[in-house]
Amino acid sequence: MNKCKFKEKNETFTLDNAKDTSYLYFPITNGFKLKSSVNSQLNGDLKLDQNQFAMVPVSQEDLQNNLFGRHFWMNINGFGLYNASGVSAVQKVRQDDDVSVEAGFLYHKTTRTNDELRLSIELTTFSPYGHDNVELTKVTIQNSSEKPLTFTPTVAIPLYSRSADNLRDHRHVTALLNRAKVVQNGIINQPSLSFDERGHQVNHTRYGVFATTDTQEAAKAYYPKLQEFVGEGGSLDWPKSLLESPDTTYQVGDDMDGFEVNGGIGFAETTLAPQETKSYVMSIVVSEDEPIDEMANQYTVDMFDQKFDEMRAYWSEKMSSLSIQTGDSQFDQYVKWVSLQPILRRIFGCSFLPHHDYGRGGRGWRDLWQDCLALLLTEPEDVEYLLYNNYLGVKIDGTNATIIGSEPGEFVADRNNIPRVWMDHGAWPWNTTKLYLERSGNYDFLFRTQGYFKDKHVHFTRTEDETYDESQGTLQKDKDGNVYEGTILEHILLQNLVQYYNVGEHNNMRLEGADWNDGLDMAKDKGESVTFTAFYAMNLMQISEVLTHLKEQGLSSIEVLEEMRVLLTNDISFDDIEGKHETLNKYFNLITSTVSGKKATIKLDELISTLKNMSEAIRDHLRNKEWLKVNDNTAFYNGYYDNKGNKLEGVINDHVRMTLTGQVFPLMSDIATSEQTKDIIASSKELLYDQKVGGYRLNNNYNEVKLDMGRLFGFAFGHKENGAMFSHMAMMFANALYQQGETKEATSILEEIYEHCMDFDTSKIYPGIPEYIDPDGRGMYHYLTGSASWFILNVVNEMFGVKGHYGKLHLKPSLLKHQFNADGKASISTLYRERKVTITYTNVKQLSHDDYQIKSVLFNNEEVPFEHVDNGVIIDPSHLNDDYTDIEVILDEV
Repeated sequence: MNKCKFKEKNETFTLDNAKDTSYLYFPITNGFKLKSSVNSQLNGDLKLDQNQFAMVPVSQEDLQNNLFGRHFWMNINGFGLYNASGVSAVQKVRQDDDVSVEAGFLYHKTTRTNDELRLSIELTTFSPYGHDNVELTKVTIQNSSEKPLTFTPTVAIPLYSRSADNLRDHRHVTALLNRAKVVQNGIINQPSLSFDERGHQVNHTRYGVFATTDTQEAAKAYYPKLQEFVGEGGSLDWPKSLLESPDTTYQVGDDMDGFEVNGGIGFAETTLAPQETKSYVMSIVVSEDEPIDEMANQYTVDMFDQKFDEMRAYWSEKMSSLSIQTGDSQFDQYVKWVSLQPILRRIFGCSFLPHHDYGRGGRGWRDLWQDCLALLLTEPEDVEYLLYNNYLGVKIDGTNATIIGSEPGEFVADRNNIPRVWMDHGAWPWNTTKLYLERSGNYDFLFRTQGYFKDKHVHFTRTEDETYDESQGTLQKDKDGNVYEGTILEHILLQNLVQYYNVGEHNNMRLEGADWNDGLDMAKDKGESVTFTAFYAMNLMQISEVLTHLKEQGLSSIEVLEEMRVLLTNDISFDDIEGKHETLNKYFNLITSTVSGKKATIKLDELISTLKNMSEAIRDHLRNKEWLKVNDNTAFYNGYYDNKGNKLEGVINDHVRMTLTGQVFPLMSDIATSEQTKDIIASSKELLYDQKVGGYRLNNNYNEVKLDMGRLFGFAFGHKENGAMFSHMAMMFANALYQQGETKEATSILEEIYEHCMDFDTSKIYPGIPEYIDPDGRGMYHYLTGSASWFILNVVNEMFGVKGHYGKLHLKPSLLKHQFNADGKASISTLYRERKVTITYTNVKQLSHDDYQIKSVLFNNEEVPFEHVDNGVIIDPSHLNDDYTDIEVILDEV
């Protein structure tokens, strides 16, 4: 049995028998541009972006079948070729290596032992934190026998050195651009051009492989030409050049042009005495500006250990911003690894790991805001800057830019010229901004001004602005040619108001190109998203509540773009679908090309009333029209309408159809009544719950390829969006249940996913939360998933109840009895208003959740006053110290 387990309290994990599990990989990054992956066979790839891959791009299948990895060959006297990475023809057949893995923040160590050879090898891979784009692997070889061990070592790492697009498109032609050079202890390749048939450009990026030894010896042999290294009839897992002769004719200073490049570096024969060790460091370097050999030469074996310690210290401090202590120490450490995932997605985007073999890098609009949820809890010092810059992606028609750049606030027009709108995109900015406002109390943020994104696609991409050309840039202009800016509040109002009018024939908001579920992409004409209609209703109500708070602080009016008056009219009834369309089209026609730039003053009383009325009308509509009573035991909300205008859910062809998404947002938005909540829980358990996949499926099996709904129904059931246990929505389901006071049900969702993921024999992933669980129980699309942000949000905001209330500290724990340790304590160390706090809940009577309440609160052992609100307490943040505050919360009987 394989077992992935945490070491006691040091946040590293180990895995025995690692070679017996396929598809495992671990992310490596320098914290900036370098992005790589590695497994126990040192396979994976390394890149800076879509167009700068140092190693051949890999998908999940390539992890087992691709030979273009990191190789460290040993030609052992009396045995023959042996690869420290395990990738050799002989080792694959014999399978007599024992392989174990250890990993921490952010390194990966493989230990490979061979009893016949009495050989032990450690391979430790990491990237030094900083702007040097270098990945290092130290290979430490120990002779565990009682006899001398003699071998000749050779590093061999094929250098791909080009765009991922060329993996199939012009693979050989782009090799003709290669310009390789042998340097001391290294091979450098700087292709002459960056190949692009739309316009070739001079290439300035240099790629290199280097190797050093702990005795600082010079390399003896170089193998820069891949085909010569492999040899005629050979392969990368059995290179004939190493069998025939350890010598080559290449010397330092030699060039090799127009062929596939191999980072092949051989050292002289060495002999290890019994129990003696020897270390080598092999590095992969990408340089865009500085001399590559100067960068690489600093990473000696001695420097490896120093840089390794510095890297671990950085990430340890980084990850210290959130930690918990409950009655389950394994869960506590698991939360640490989940909290790393939003940071990884900020660096990797939604691509660039083996499962994420789609896209060209960067993140989508939704991802920007989802990731900020967790960053608010772990990296709050940067969040205001990120949020502010993200709002620059909003368009004046209420949609947003579709292509996100690598820098905050960088948006570009759709590069594929494919007009598309995801109707949920306008919902997320407020959801994230609300969390920021609650925790920071910085309501001035709403009145900062920001520009709008502009391209030729307008009116929800239904038409084009014929006056637009790319030379005018991507910022919205007014009629005088000036860049127009509006407040952040204006951006928020615009995104939510526009959606209110953009309804289908059943008076729910149009699905457009898709919503959160990208697979619902074939119902653009008549499709409606009931579920996100509920989300927008929640937003409208919450915005009105914040405006009410600002009114109480003395604000009486706000300014918005003059044209937005059209969207704030009160004389259209909710049921007047045609009137809604006329209103929306009137607004669209006013802002097709430019805007007036004029501001209208809106009284706060009137705006609050308008938003509340809109929200309440949607609530009543959904309760009356979209609640489905299937039978006495089954009832739930319909979530969608298909492209024929038919309900997606309910009893169809004598078969009950249900989606999880359709339930989450009516719950989260308080549209579902308490009785409906109970029915939803019961129906979800009946139709969607599956213990084999760790929880609730996204939908049950429709047994139909619904071309009138979306591509997801073409996927096999149980995979990805079609009925998998999709972690993101499961986490939002848990959050919605917490909101409804269903604490036990919510907690069970978190704990079941945790238990499933940590059951390595089933999940077959390193610790963390994957995007989804496949029908066999395997975790898929690991690391880069928005579910990690919602998992952390649930732990901090709900389980430990560390919330914000208009800038004040709001403590409302939902800890269950078993989550306290034997002493009746459960604690969380986190950041609140950018200050470190440790909050310890003391439950000495071991009371259940329904039986305790907060009796007293102590800041650094001194009791502080509080106000009871909503089953929790609110505390003035002035009691917090600037550096650190230890908070004890005493729980006692209700």
